[in-house]
Amino acid sequence: MHFYFSNSKFSHLGLLSFSFFFTKFQKRPHLLVFFPLFLFKFHLFLQSVIWDLVELECQRWASKGINIKYEIRDNRNGYKAGALKEGMKHSYVKHCDFVAIFDADFQPEPDFLWRTVPFLVHNPEIALVQARWKFVNSDECLMTRMQEMSLDYHFKVEQEVGSSTYAFFGFNGTAGVWRIAAISEAGGWKDRTTVEDMDLAVRASLKGWKFVYLGHLKVKNELPSTFKAYRYQQHRWSCGPANLFRKMAMEIIRNKKVSLWKKVHVIYNFFFVRKIIAHIVTFIFYCVVIPTTVLVPEVEIPKWGAVYIPSIITLLNAVGTPRSLHLLVFWILFENVMSLHRAKATMIGLLEAGRVNEWVVTEKLGDALKTKPSIKAAKKPRFRIGDRLHVLELGIGAYLFFCACYDFAFGKNHYFIYLYLQAIAFFIMGFGYVGTFVPNS
Repeated sequence: MHFYFSNSKFSHLGLLSFSFFFTKFQKRPHLLVFFPLFLFKFHLFLQSVIWDLVELECQRWASKGINIKYEIRDNRNGYKAGALKEGMKHSYVKHCDFVAIFDADFQPEPDFLWRTVPFLVHNPEIALVQARWKFVNSDECLMTRMQEMSLDYHFKVEQEVGSSTYAFFGFNGTAGVWRIAAISEAGGWKDRTTVEDMDLAVRASLKGWKFVYLGHLKVKNELPSTFKAYRYQQHRWSCGPANLFRKMAMEIIRNKKVSLWKKVHVIYNFFFVRKIIAHIVTFIFYCVVIPTTVLVPEVEIPKWGAVYIPSIITLLNAVGTPRSLHLLVFWILFENVMSLHRAKATMIGLLEAGRVNEWVVTEKLGDALKTKPSIKAAKKPRFRIGDRLHVLELGIGAYLFFCACYDFAFGKNHYFIYLYLQAIAFFIMGFGYVGTFVPNS
């Protein structure tokens, strides 16, 4: 997209050039209607589906005098990274300086570019300006409230700290503006993992580029509200970073452009602790070690390790969403269940096992359930056991329930209170009674 500021309040910035990439498309072309309408040239690089709707929208804008290009590719090679890489090959991208990236369900405000571009224009060492996510459906169900609590901590703490201390954090894959020169210097988009956004961010950082996170700039988007979609998303978000760590650890260590402390931050804090240890330890400690100590009374966990420290860490993680503090217990139980899938995905990424490059597009329902024709609503949906039952959750739940019963009968530490609650959480999610359920029709 080409922006000409010569007649605007940013005339002192001169001519700026942009490209906009749509990496996937689902229901509603929100981004089109939110862009300013003067002297712009749009380039849409669409990864998949609903081509007719998008083409009609492009034609509507073209009829208003907007210079808009409609581009598609004939394959899905490389998934999102492949779409972005393909888009960068077009000749007109050479005349662009920056690229703004949004997933299809993101709805940027009209002043998004006015609030992000000046950071790149006035600071040539900055490669990325990242905005924060704001969730439009966080109140849809209890599962979306739990997601909001986890992601609020990520944005309010992890991204803020990384930006202010080391000028580095993981690109969130959307709601950000990149300097195209930085993308090119870092080697472009790569599809070797399922976290192409994080891959690019790490490589650009190793080239000496800096990032800026704008916590006050929020872009509306949607959370996955079905358990199936959320499981697939968490698999990708856990497996990808672990696999990227395996591929880049030595490259980071050998790098000579960044300081030793930044290397330590990226390897130890960003990757090892947050992307690997956190997932594995959460599941092993809360769902394996604690219940097993009930069966082996000779092994005793000190109270500070079993209660005090975990409680402090949990409270610090939850303060990012004060409106949901009353849901703290539910959030703990929910996160412990999800740690099963995150730990499994992390091991798959580290070992490069079967599903290491599995990419399932995260399903976002939008208003689909509200806008279905009444005739379809009258049909009785077909129910398949496989749609609702999850064997892993049920298996772990049964083990925790057994340990709770044993502790209630013979134990002295009163772990059965936690174990019963955690077992119930595993059973609820194992039977599929979490999130929004969309039956096959």
